Amino acid sequence: MDFKTIIAENIAKEVNLNINEISDFVEVPKEKSNGDFSFPCFKLAKELKKAPQIIAEELKTKLEAIAEFMDLFEKIDVVNGFLNFYVSKVHLVKEATEKFAKQDKEYGISKEGEGKRVIIEYSSPNIAKPFHIGHLKTTIIGHSLYNIYKYLGYKTFGLNHLGDFGTQFAKLIEGYKRWGEEYDFSSNPIDKLADIYRRINQLCTDDEEVLEICRENFKKLEDGDEEYVALWTKFKELSLIEFEKIYDELGITFDEYDGEAFYSDKIPEVLDILNKSGAVIESEGAKIIDLTDQGIDSPIMVQKSNGSSIYATRDLATILYRVRQYDYDKNIYVVGNEQGLYFRQLFAASKYLGIEQKYIDGLEHVGYGIIMLPEGKMSTRKGNFIKAQDIIDETVNKVKSIMKDKNTDLSDEETNKIANQVGIGAIVFDYLHDNRNKTQIFDINEATNFNGETGPYIQYTAVRTKSVIEKAGGIIPKFEDINLEKLTDDYSISVLKLISNFGQILNTALEKSEPSILSRYLIDVAESYSSFYNANKIINDDKELQEARIYLTHMVNITLTNGLNLLGIEVPEKM
Repeated sequence: MDFKTIIAENIAKEVNLNINEISDFVEVPKEKSNGDFSFPCFKLAKELKKAPQIIAEELKTKLEAIAEFMDLFEKIDVVNGFLNFYVSKVHLVKEATEKFAKQDKEYGISKEGEGKRVIIEYSSPNIAKPFHIGHLKTTIIGHSLYNIYKYLGYKTFGLNHLGDFGTQFAKLIEGYKRWGEEYDFSSNPIDKLADIYRRINQLCTDDEEVLEICRENFKKLEDGDEEYVALWTKFKELSLIEFEKIYDELGITFDEYDGEAFYSDKIPEVLDILNKSGAVIESEGAKIIDLTDQGIDSPIMVQKSNGSSIYATRDLATILYRVRQYDYDKNIYVVGNEQGLYFRQLFAASKYLGIEQKYIDGLEHVGYGIIMLPEGKMSTRKGNFIKAQDIIDETVNKVKSIMKDKNTDLSDEETNKIANQVGIGAIVFDYLHDNRNKTQIFDINEATNFNGETGPYIQYTAVRTKSVIEKAGGIIPKFEDINLEKLTDDYSISVLKLISNFGQILNTALEKSEPSILSRYLIDVAESYSSFYNANKIINDDKELQEARIYLTHMVNITLTNGLNLLGIEVPEKM
């Protein structure tokens, strides 16, 4: 039973409007005291030529006269031109539990995306550079969106578009040729390469001639110089070994690892298409596309004056390839907000590739705020960053220390396994806790707080639900045997309202490309269940009451577990 649709249908009949004109405005109030659903009557003021308060009072009278309608609602009231609807507790319990019972362990899954294809490009670190905590954000956001799209039935492709081409690698090659013999690459090779990059980058800043040499080196690399290609291949192989360690710890896999270099042989075709489109013009020897006709003042360069490509050329080649290879409905780039202008330029320039408008419309940049160190912004060029592996190790060790203080019954093996699950969960949840556009400073003490709005708190609540079920015998009662009237108290209703909204939460998270909508929701569910748990004796002599509360506990367990898994977080067996 869809209460929102029922409300919209009945209002639409009374005001003689299409249900679609009403449905979008029926909402769940932020304040619980304002009912379960609300309709702002000022949306009808212009159409009905009446004050919102009058419209609300008239609608209230008409709706209260409909017996079938009022069988579903305890009452309707009017507050400042809003119609507030209070769903009958019995019907609300029935609706929430029936909806859950149809899917049980697969609760929230849907086929709404069936037949649609979505590409999500995320993580995409630069080879030969350490994987730092800034890379974690794109990785974690992208992976959560990937999981949710897949869960809702979309054919989803997770792509790791490695930064493995460009002048930066020509710089690294030059630095390696100059100073490579000074380093022992048998251990921590990426750190050594990062130090070489820092040195050569500084030299390029100080000496324009060295920078020009590096630019020429890139042209040689692009043209397939054997020595340069061999060094580039070595850097890439060393990098992937390091990256895979981190992805394994995070539980992340990708459908493709094609980096920028993969598209280098596709650049001539792209340049040919762009040149034939008439969009390309010369500027100081380079080739650019003027985008002023699309409201963008800055042009986009597609070829340097020395004939070598630029990342925009390779990104345009990537779009063309993905159109042909994936026939996508959406092509999402999870990249920092600092690249916002660039993606506007790239998407605008894509119209000159000769592809259908639907593919251009399907391009989406999902941005996010920067990660800050206490002393400021990170920079691999300056060697000022925190490695992802270091923050993972430190967080896991922090959790391990907390666990040893709390629980002495766990074996070392259990402690290590759970500490990894909770430590990774703490990091992932902290990155997804707030709106993705916010600037963030990772606070390990906050993230690992078992009592705060954190991953460990939600994991602990999920584990508690398992424990409650086990203490009751470990058997989940059959839905048809539940006496639903035993769940009409305020604490149960609060939990059930939230659980019944899980599917809508997932849809909204995708509509806004905002995983924090799901993470905040899970906090609400965990807190609501904690209140229910503290106020109610679950295991008791009243068998009907116990079975109803155990079933509600099972509903919470599945909702929290599925929600956490979609964020990329495991639920331990015990904590």
